[in-house]
Amino acid sequence: MILPPFELHRPRSLAEALEAARASGGDFDFIAGGTDLLPNYKQRLNARRHVISLAHVPELSELSFHPDGGARIGAFVRLADLEADPVVRERYPAVVEAASEVASILIRQSATVGGNILVETRCYYFNQSEFWRAAKGYCLKADGDVCLVVPQKTTCYATYSGDLAPVFMALGASFRLVSLDGERNVPAREFFLGDGIEKNVLRRGEVLASVDLPAAASGCRAGYRKLRIRDTFDFPLLGVAAALRAEPGDPPRIADLTVVVNAIHPRPLLMDEATRAVALAPLTPAVIDDLARDIEKRARAYRNVSLPPSYRKQMVGVYVRRLLRELAGFGES
Repeated sequence: MILPPFELHRPRSLAEALEAARASGGDFDFIAGGTDLLPNYKQRLNARRHVISLAHVPELSELSFHPDGGARIGAFVRLADLEADPVVRERYPAVVEAASEVASILIRQSATVGGNILVETRCYYFNQSEFWRAAKGYCLKADGDVCLVVPQKTTCYATYSGDLAPVFMALGASFRLVSLDGERNVPAREFFLGDGIEKNVLRRGEVLASVDLPAAASGCRAGYRKLRIRDTFDFPLLGVAAALRAEPGDPPRIADLTVVVNAIHPRPLLMDEATRAVALAPLTPAVIDDLARDIEKRARAYRNVSLPPSYRKQMVGVYVRRLLRELAGFGES
């Protein structure tokens, strides 16, 4: 398909990019790798008149490691570079695991960390051609005034489908957001909102500049599991991220546990209420199995992707159990 007409801007600094955004009067999109934005533009999904490339903004490509063990990952770091970095692989294997699950090797050469975090929410009724959408009837997320998943006119139920964000949430990361008015740091777990249109707290004219990982993130056992139909290409139809710290003992006890369920809701879901119930509990297969069942009961999926909600809900429990058993050293059975 042919892209719609737009004016492309190529700023050479972050300040220049932010100035271009302000000059556009709000009718713009930032573009990084373009692996999500450009296909949506070809489908005529909320295209803008101005597109501002971040490819030549060196401040966004930083990948640095602090003496205390923390790290800063620039939003324009390519997923392939993140996946291959030896320090990231040593300190943050869960980040590498999630990055390696994104699409294909070819796409990861272009796709960026920031682009994956800010990936557009997805829905069977939204991610279609203009011809298909016109025949079916436009949805709340593009050109229409009603959600076709849960019929009403206030909330979009398109599903969040990035892979890195749930891992960053589990590891206690924060996102550095920069605008012409200054910068602010938002914890990853507070960044996302529960609406498929108003997806996150990023303000118009603000750039996600980097991800900051705390020193403690390198001292826990963490991982990510992803359900999809085609292993080498698809967006997640379900994802589970977890970070675990255990106190020594026989058996060890759960000192700190974070579980994030991804790709069944307009935002990644922190399962804090469920994990608080097992604080300081013995780290045994039975406790993990009970926790997985509890999280499955709390999860709710919507009929907005190719797999039915009942199956995705059931697989929440399966994936939580498999991941936590592996992190605890029991194997995935």
